[in-house]
Amino acid sequence: MIVHRAWHWWIGTLVFGAVCVLGVALGTVSLSPMQVLAALTSHAPAAVHSIVVTLRLPRVVLAALVGVALGTSGTTLQATLRNPLAEPYLLGVSGGAAVGAVAAMMLGVSSALWPLLAFVGAGVAVLLAIGVARGAGRSGHTDVRVLLMAGVVVGAFANALIMILLANVSPNTIRGALWWMMGSVADATWYTVAWLGLYVAAGVAYLVAYAPEIDVLTLGEDSAAGLGVDVHRATRRAFLASALLAAATVAAAGLIGFVGLVVPHMARAFGLSRQRAMLAGCAIIGATLVVASDLLARVVIPPSELPLGAVTAVLGVPFFLIQLRRMR
Repeated sequence: MIVHRAWHWWIGTLVFGAVCVLGVALGTVSLSPMQVLAALTSHAPAAVHSIVVTLRLPRVVLAALVGVALGTSGTTLQATLRNPLAEPYLLGVSGGAAVGAVAAMMLGVSSALWPLLAFVGAGVAVLLAIGVARGAGRSGHTDVRVLLMAGVVVGAFANALIMILLANVSPNTIRGALWWMMGSVADATWYTVAWLGLYVAAGVAYLVAYAPEIDVLTLGEDSAAGLGVDVHRATRRAFLASALLAAATVAAAGLIGFVGLVVPHMARAFGLSRQRAMLAGCAIIGATLVVASDLLARVVIPPSELPLGAVTAVLGVPFFLIQLRRMR
């Protein structure tokens, strides 16, 4: 493991900035950095200005927000559960959020309210998983191993509900829903960026405020209780904040897996350990990873593009298997 240095923050920020510039400049129509700068200062032709400001820049910003949300959500769940393989997908959060978002799409609800219904679905999924784990634990305590298994089952049940919801809709609706569920920021607009930014800012600020409490939870339930922390309330708070962040990303960009799993490990590899530092590191690394993944999705087989969720899965599955092998 690398010993963390203060200059790592500067390097991480510069890498993130460089990836964002590439994300705006590269695509079916490639632009030079000078053309990008000219478009941002309104000194470029109308076509170039439209490509940069209307199409690519909101897409890059949306991808960065998704990475921030999933990275901070993942590190919170791993710290709270004291399990390096925990992430929103494994706890059923994303599946529950997807049910709420698909239901909102079918009901014609305003897109600004999709995160609220997605959050309701995610909250129900979390409560179900916690209820099962607590019922199987000793003396009403939450069994972490059972919680992970319950999350997988809840996620599978959520997928079944989505299939039922899509059973009697038009083929165009099914195609749109399936593409959305594979994850994409191709339809990003400044409106989507604005409301997702509000949700992410609220969720991350909440996690930062309660980061010391989460640090105590990493010591174990008995130790945390001995230090005066209400373990059950603190755990519920962490889960619900993580659910809000995951639900918002599902509503904005569909299902984008493995980011919440991979990013915390990368942050710890750079020597980060305290929760507030982990949140900041995971925000930068998560944003960089998702923006880079979206760039790959656009440039691998132009002019077509791959689903963003497929790219993150290709990167994340081998990492998951490596971590699983190390835990043996």
